[in-house]
Amino acid sequence: MYINGKYIPQNHPLWKPGRYKSLDDAWSHEQIERTKEGEVYAIVNDAWLDWVKVGKAVNADDRCNGYQTSSPFRDYRIIARLSTDDRHKKEAEMHKVFAHFADDRNGEWFKISTVNAIKIFNFHQMQEVEYEAA
Repeated sequence: MYINGKYIPQNHPLWKPGRYKSLDDAWSHEQIERTKEGEVYAIVNDAWLDWVKVGKAVNADDRCNGYQTSSPFRDYRIIARLSTDDRHKKEAEMHKVFAHFADDRNGEWFKISTVNAIKIFNFHQMQEVEYEAA
């Protein structure tokens, strides 16, 4: 399976043969939402300095491409990501952490520096590695 030119291995829970522009082209939104495995990501756009969106997706790159359609400059970019077995649970956890450290919040958007956002993601990535090693 290929999504926007990127190979998706057969062991991926949403794998099916073919080439697709996005996961939405391959599967229904309901099927994608039922999939727990995926990524939690932080995305930014320089049009809104120090605002970071924390979201979840089966594939963060595919999700970022979806954001680009709403920007004439195609200037959204992923600054951090975590792979997880339950993206729904991990996103809720990350929202709580970001709400604690952010100066402001608007839905999934947090007013926080990109450096601090990356530090939070790195800290949680290290916790995952330590948990798996134990």
